[in-house]
Amino acid sequence: MERSLTMELVRVTEAAAVASGRWMGFGKKDEADDAATTAMRKVFDTIPMRGTVVIGEGEMDEAPMLYIGERLGLGYLPEVDVAVDPLEGTNIVAKGLWNALSVVAVAERGNLLHAPDMYMDKLAVGPGAVGHVDIDAPVKDNIHAVAKALGKDINDVVVTVLDRSRHARLIEEVRSIGARIKLIPDGDVAAAINTGFPDTGVDILMGSGGAPEGVLAAVALKCLGGEIQGRLMPEDEVQFERCRKMGISDPKKVLRMDDLVKGDDAIFAATGVTDGELLKGVRYKGTEATTHSLVMRAKTGTVRFIDGKHRLEKKPNLVLE
Repeated sequence: MERSLTMELVRVTEAAAVASGRWMGFGKKDEADDAATTAMRKVFDTIPMRGTVVIGEGEMDEAPMLYIGERLGLGYLPEVDVAVDPLEGTNIVAKGLWNALSVVAVAERGNLLHAPDMYMDKLAVGPGAVGHVDIDAPVKDNIHAVAKALGKDINDVVVTVLDRSRHARLIEEVRSIGARIKLIPDGDVAAAINTGFPDTGVDILMGSGGAPEGVLAAVALKCLGGEIQGRLMPEDEVQFERCRKMGISDPKKVLRMDDLVKGDDAIFAATGVTDGELLKGVRYKGTEATTHSLVMRAKTGTVRFIDGKHRLEKKPNLVLE
């Protein structure tokens, strides 16, 4: 892939973030998501690539744009798989909470898992704990392993878990071990990325969340040198059949980094919509907007933070240049 693609993808996430951030706190998650999706799709039309959506807003009959199988870009090489979440954290934006992102990930064609829309059990850590955790190991063993790898006491370790009733037993177990917990309402892509940056104060992500989000997190952690393990959680025969149709013959298999994102090259870009531990949200003043973005490439290990200032009167259709 051309290295210039990294900067092009930031334009995509900036546009989606600027469009959806206006809806923060209005209680209208669908409107925020529609704004992000529309803006993202417009900018994709200007990107020099031949992309195919493998993780998007749903099937063709479920989504008007950014649907699975949709072709993106100007039609030039490189040919890439595209995974998108125009607004990761629709409820977060609706309520004005933390860590909503606009997210894009790309890899060479055929290298991203076509993850079905269902739950995935996940375990994610940053570079310092790679090789020390196992999703099949007891929670206690994984937390102790992370503490040892990072040179921390158990009560220094912070575990991020989605605040869901299905995680009640996990939460109680983590507390009984003595580790600290950060419960989040939504947004486990951001939570997984945060494990790769010590300044966020997050050491490990545990629990189940969306499978598509697991692939997005895998691309980010591949760029950072971190690790994610996952296992799909089909709930009925319909979901088992969906796995088979998407080429996943054994849904109970532990999915490791190379299962989620193959090859040595991938690009991940995210722009903050609301404030978070890692990225600031969009700021507006009259016809100006400022954005804070992250873009990373696995092949080079390059990580960039980008502050953007946008004169919206010069680009009313949100095709940011």
